[in-house]
Amino acid sequence: MADVFQLAGTAWETLRFPLGGAACLFGGILCLIGTIGVIRFPDFYTRLHAASITDTSGAFLVLAGMALMAPNWLVLVKLFCMLGFLVLTSATGSHALANAAHTAGLQPKIGPIGQRGHDDHEEGGH
Repeated sequence: MADVFQLAGTAWETLRFPLGGAACLFGGILCLIGTIGVIRFPDFYTRLHAASITDTSGAFLVLAGMALMAPNWLVLVKLFCMLGFLVLTSATGSHALANAAHTAGLQPKIGPIGQRGHDDHEEGGH
């Protein structure tokens, strides 16, 4: 039975670095996609959405990947503290920014929907 636990421990030590590296890579790609969204989206609200969702998820994956590769428990505890802080403050900060922008009167760019000449299906217009 001890051999099974030793084999499982060896397999985990072999797998945790590639899994952690893959999580860090995927998180970095997600952050890059969020940055492209911030640059390309037309107004404040859609840019805020791109920044809050994808960058938070990307940072979460990067921290989770680093936690998989952590050399000892002290580093792991610090990474989990950063992860918890990120999860709690990112959503709160994004909501506060959107609320402040809405209170200040910033209107989202809606586009052609609702304007004359738009081919949208209206009530009874089928």
